[in-house]
Amino acid sequence: MASKLHTTLHIKNMVCNRCIKVIKDEFEKLEIKYKRISIGEVELENELDKEKLRLLEKVLIENGFELIKDKRVKIIENIKNTVIKTIYNDENFLINKKKFSGLIVKNICMDYSYLSSLFSSIENITIEHFIILQKVERVKELLKYGELTLSEIAFKLGYSSVQHLSTQFKKVTGLSASEFKNLRKIIRKPIDQIIYQ
Repeated sequence: MASKLHTTLHIKNMVCNRCIKVIKDEFEKLEIKYKRISIGEVELENELDKEKLRLLEKVLIENGFELIKDKRVKIIENIKNTVIKTIYNDENFLINKKKFSGLIVKNICMDYSYLSSLFSSIENITIEHFIILQKVERVKELLKYGELTLSEIAFKLGYSSVQHLSTQFKKVTGLSASEFKNLRKIIRKPIDQIIYQ
């Protein structure tokens, strides 16, 4: 008889709603029952046998994902997913200039200095710099859409001023926001690859 215990799988590179759709489709093809799928996590109805787990790992890799087994890597992915979800989906958090450190501690229930040290040791980048890179990538996306002014983008992403956004943008990309906007072909990175710069 199948176990009734719920098992949570942690999946690397799940960074957007399209990723969730791909994962749902693959789980349904493999006839794996789940309770919930969110960015970076799948809560299963029952534990998987070894064969199903092997098939799932193969399918995940084929789609650019990876099952996370190392506890430390799970923590890092959780931090990344918290940052990405917030930057792309929680405008109120950003507008109110709340601190990511508090949000990360609340979501992961661990001391921030430990999380910060762990993140830096594994990713070779600080959490703060990861947040900056994600925000700059979001600025690129909003500039590409052309629906908001730079001032509106600065407000939406919680920058203290347009000057602060502009300085950070130039430091990361080497271009001013207007130079970037005038590029014919806007080069954006996949979210899961925004780290090492």
